[in-house]
Amino acid sequence: MKMQLSILLATSCLAARSFAADLRLGVIGTDTSHAVAFAGALNDAAAAQHVPGARITVALKGGSSEIAESRSRVEKFAAELRDKFGARFVSHISEMCDAVDGILLESVDGRAHLAQMKEAVKCHKPIFIDKPLASSLGDAREMARIAEEARVPWFSASTLRFSTIEDLKKRPLNGAIVWGPGPTEEHQPLDLTWYGIHAAEMLYTIMGPGCAEVTRTSSEEADVVTCRWKDGRIGVLRVDRPYGKFGAVVFRAKSQVDLVPDIKVDYLPLVREIVQFMRTGKPPVANSETLEMFQMMDAAQKSKEQGGKPVTI
Repeated sequence: MKMQLSILLATSCLAARSFAADLRLGVIGTDTSHAVAFAGALNDAAAAQHVPGARITVALKGGSSEIAESRSRVEKFAAELRDKFGARFVSHISEMCDAVDGILLESVDGRAHLAQMKEAVKCHKPIFIDKPLASSLGDAREMARIAEEARVPWFSASTLRFSTIEDLKKRPLNGAIVWGPGPTEEHQPLDLTWYGIHAAEMLYTIMGPGCAEVTRTSSEEADVVTCRWKDGRIGVLRVDRPYGKFGAVVFRAKSQVDLVPDIKVDYLPLVREIVQFMRTGKPPVANSETLEMFQMMDAAQKSKEQGGKPVTI
């Protein structure tokens, strides 16, 4: 009896220590500044803006030779992860499976995500996919399918989802307009996924799912996407090129308007959400909403190709 009690107590203590210990996270893709920014928040306990609960311990370089933003940064950020934050590098995703509790799929080229996801789910660990989830609607759906088949929890989100715009959705609204930067990258099948994804995430954060029809107007300087929701509300996203500020305005009953003209980009709220997700396996953004957002961007692409005709979802 005493031996059984001792084993029970030892097991309980081990479980408690395991929960209290930092989670070990693996990074796939060191060709984005996010990999280093997240490591700075997680691995540096002395940092003023430290996020406790997890550390980046393993990484795989990845990289896309076709894309200048990737090939020019992959080695630089890899060196910083190794030398400053102590990450160990592996050559294949399978090599990090036993060494991590969760995976951050960070590759800047959304076209690489499907192939990397196919390997990552074999680790059977929670996966965060940095924006964009994928570069096409087909890839996004396939990634969701293989994750569901493997019973691996996942989520994808822009840090703009967890910014001050969250306050705008706390009261009923009739519609919204959001804006942000909209540079494109020639290799991405859906051009909005490259940077316009931030504005799309903002619009869905405020409006929620339910978009039914999409119309897009394009010029060299900007794109405006008008979305009609099933309940009749109208949401609009505007992206400016090459870059611009983030902002949002919502319209409420009795002509009430709330404006957030200059939204600051802060990675810390997203990092906190990632750590919580890695512990619980519960995504802070519904997978179904993320997939609908890709349907919206796919419809926007078709509207552009058809000269601005409305496209239903």
